[in-house]
Amino acid sequence: MNIPRNEYPRPNFKRNNWINLNGEWDFEFDDANLGEKEKWFLGKQFSRKILVPFCYQSKLSGIGDRSVHDIVWYHRKININKNDKRIFINFGAVDYFTKLYINGNFVGSHKGGHIAFRFDITDFLNDGENDLYLRVEDRSFDCTQPRGKQTWKVDNFACWYTRTTGIWQTVWLENLDDFHLERVKITPDIDNRTIEVEAYFNNILENGLLEVEISFEGKKIKKFWTEIKQKREKFILDVCDDNAQFKIYYWSPEEPKLYDIKFRIIHNGNIKDEVESYFGMRKISIRDGKILLNNKEYYQKLILDQGYYGDGLLTAPSDEWFVEDIKKIKDMGFNGLRKHQKIEDQRFLYYCDKYGLLVWAEMPSTYEFNDIAIENIIYEWQEAVKQQYNHPCIITWTLLNESWGVNEIYNNKKQQSLANALYFYIKALDSSRLLISNDGWEHTISDILTIHDYIEDGEIFRKLYLEKEKIVNGAASIINPKFNFAEGYKYEGQPVLLSEYGGIAFSNVEGWGYGNKVRTEEEFLERFKKITHAIMDIPYICGFCYTQLTDVEQEMNGLMDWYHKMKFDPEKIKKIING
Repeated sequence: MNIPRNEYPRPNFKRNNWINLNGEWDFEFDDANLGEKEKWFLGKQFSRKILVPFCYQSKLSGIGDRSVHDIVWYHRKININKNDKRIFINFGAVDYFTKLYINGNFVGSHKGGHIAFRFDITDFLNDGENDLYLRVEDRSFDCTQPRGKQTWKVDNFACWYTRTTGIWQTVWLENLDDFHLERVKITPDIDNRTIEVEAYFNNILENGLLEVEISFEGKKIKKFWTEIKQKREKFILDVCDDNAQFKIYYWSPEEPKLYDIKFRIIHNGNIKDEVESYFGMRKISIRDGKILLNNKEYYQKLILDQGYYGDGLLTAPSDEWFVEDIKKIKDMGFNGLRKHQKIEDQRFLYYCDKYGLLVWAEMPSTYEFNDIAIENIIYEWQEAVKQQYNHPCIITWTLLNESWGVNEIYNNKKQQSLANALYFYIKALDSSRLLISNDGWEHTISDILTIHDYIEDGEIFRKLYLEKEKIVNGAASIINPKFNFAEGYKYEGQPVLLSEYGGIAFSNVEGWGYGNKVRTEEEFLERFKKITHAIMDIPYICGFCYTQLTDVEQEMNGLMDWYHKMKFDPEKIKKIING
């Protein structure tokens, strides 16, 4: 059988010695929660098969059951030739609470449905065949879990869709030395033509050296060594190259130039670990109410992408889906996207880096406000930032969306404090990107004022938005008249961006969009042109995000359908956007 999603899952932290565990696993529902009591991990035979990494709700999993099953089990055998290396099992994402058993022994657990994690399984393995059991609990109606667009009711409703339970990104093994790199953090500084590197190690190695080699399109730029004296080493490297027009190669959607960087840990002349990565020399900043890319004003033309992939649901069937989506987005004239309510597969972000597409990254929302929800969202946010930090395509973190999970944020000081705590916490982890406190309305502390408005008439929009002061300190939308700032906060000169608009439904089947449904391509293009040009005509608005890239189940307002086929001629869309 061909292994689905057989590419190395983490392109900006790549090792060569790995084994893909995607493919057919044994599978069982545990609706009565008997698995642990009956010790299924000691050798129970399961009655079903599932194709990992697709969730059981998806057709591509081979099961395609969308009913509620809150506890599921996975099993497979793995053959191991033990040596002097440590063996780690990595999970790209498992929704939501995971427990791992190997050869009847409990290995560890992890909570969080959207982020990568790993276990050192060396001491639980036999030389030869081993039994791996995974128990996953995903409470379908629990709104303290970061759910994003997954319904918390029995059925889909409004703009919430089919749940994702269990493994939904790649699972893989890696052989690592007792001493190895855990992660690296690369921060570009285009003004000084340098990068700041923070290397994190799992341990301290006496007489260990870290070798760093930087190249561009195969030509060596810099080679550097430093002693490893602590578990975190920080240093600054000059990346000037006389062959570059301005000494460095800038990254932008128009010219997505990437540097390669290789890390080697060397001890007594032996290579203990080797990791390949890359970076882009890119800067995002604000000046005089405008957003700048590489110190130049940059008008953002974004499209909202919810990251659903037909029969795979949240999991793309293959890399080709990522590449084709990005090429189509660029062919339509967009220069970026807002990845909505999803922490996306790192291979998708890699292709955005490679082909040049700006990304607004966003954490899936909870839908309750209490101590448990706060802990859950803060933990996943910090891990998401670490996981995605090195992608130059990401220029913005969207912390909350439309007051979801903080429904009283307008005048509730505790909920305002959560938005502000997230703002300062994520700024402490990453000061190089822009942050939005609550996308759409009721902002607290925020680098950008973002507005959601689904007015469908371009002339009405143009007249309403002409007077800036009224808009920024008022309630912009006549459809959903929420204030742009929460009580106690006001506009302080931030860039203004319309981060959701349009949502025009074009379909002959049942489904919904925003406003009136259109029936012909001509009718769609005319409405799209009028509202888009009305936005572009407002001088203080510095960008837009059109809703949306694809249809998603019952929501039929995509420029592409559920299977990512274009509904319109991309050249016609591009002509309007560039108009």
